[in-house]
Amino acid sequence: MRTVYLAIKYTALLLWSSFVVFPFLWAFSTSFKTANAVTSGPKWIPWLQFEPSLQGWRSLFGGVGGTDISGPYLNSVIVTFSASLISLTLGTLAAYGLSRFQFRAGPIRNADITFFFISQRIMPPIVLAIPFFLMLRQLGLLDSLAGLVLVYIALLMPIAVWVMVDFFNNIPRELDEMAWLDGCSPVTTFFRVILPNSLPGLVVAGMFCVIFGWNDFFFAFTLTFTQTQLLPVAIVSLNSSVTPWWSLSASALISIAPLVLLAFVVERFLSRGGLAGAIR
Repeated sequence: MRTVYLAIKYTALLLWSSFVVFPFLWAFSTSFKTANAVTSGPKWIPWLQFEPSLQGWRSLFGGVGGTDISGPYLNSVIVTFSASLISLTLGTLAAYGLSRFQFRAGPIRNADITFFFISQRIMPPIVLAIPFFLMLRQLGLLDSLAGLVLVYIALLMPIAVWVMVDFFNNIPRELDEMAWLDGCSPVTTFFRVILPNSLPGLVVAGMFCVIFGWNDFFFAFTLTFTQTQLLPVAIVSLNSSVTPWWSLSASALISIAPLVLLAFVVERFLSRGGLAGAIR
């Protein structure tokens, strides 16, 4: 019985892994093809089924028929990680307050405030496009990195608040009470006791912020023109009357590389075991 169970288990894992990895293998293979290799039917093995070419990769760095994405790539790194860090900092502070203290404004309570934050992600992005456009134009930040950072903070902070409120609610309040008995203020308690035990939640919230910020196309397209360009917009500009599948495949692999590397780096922090034995 155990042998059958293991066979079914590993077969299912193998099938699912193949399903997940297949698009990446397809993109990797296509990135080394020429136009003839792409249009002449399915070919997978280089040198045996087709002659590999670096045309798709060269086009990403100013090659013939392409565009240089190094500038937009750096812009995306600056905007995404700056906005994510600020959003995570402000969102964590707001989430701790909503988790540990009671706020009232007429009929509005903590749950209503928390829902208000996450409701900002429910609205279609196009609803916010004109207000953001007018705001940035008034501030003189239209088509700039600073303007995009401000917009992304407004988009990402609700995610950080939503994730961290739930995480703080699962941290025993006895930790706060013990710190207060030892003479800590609420601020000291947060930074010395609660925050060190919140690393898994911070990692999850940070990953969500980075993923949503990195993949955003709509605001990067509507709030920039010529001075500033982010990676998703630069990738779309590769398209023409003839879809360059080789260039698009190479750009897809390059665009997901930071997220994959970040996931490998923070994976070891995604454990909820940090609170074990914290309460005495």
